[in-house]
Amino acid sequence: MKNNTLGSLIWLRITRFTHQSNLLSNEFLKQFDITTAQFDVLMQISTYEPITQSELAKKVTVTQGGISRMLTRLEKDGLIKRKQDWKIKTISLTNKGREKLINAFDAQLAFQSSFFEESLTEEEQKTLYSLMSRVQKNSEMKMSDR
Repeated sequence: MKNNTLGSLIWLRITRFTHQSNLLSNEFLKQFDITTAQFDVLMQISTYEPITQSELAKKVTVTQGGISRMLTRLEKDGLIKRKQDWKIKTISLTNKGREKLINAFDAQLAFQSSFFEESLTEEEQKTLYSLMSRVQKNSEMKMSDR
């Protein structure tokens, strides 16, 4: 453990923060009767609708099997609708799903922003955003090379 590189320590911090942030967000989003993963899925559907299940799975942090189960649940709850057009099945939000997302969006945005606004100056936030964007672009290049 003493031989950790700076990069591995950064990765561990990001992983821990992500885990803690998701736990806190799940607790926060209970008031809207959704989980962090469901919020993410509803956001992606709202942004890209109509979207296929495979396209959606690439955009969220849920496994292919997990996304299938989640979509079944969201459909049962009346938040999404699936439409079969020949061989392609697309997913869209229902009015109920759109309303749930609208109700949760501003509160969740403020909650997530508070992690950074309470501990970093605006300049530090800009620097962190820039650095994380570069790291993300590098990981996206590695994904496309696969």
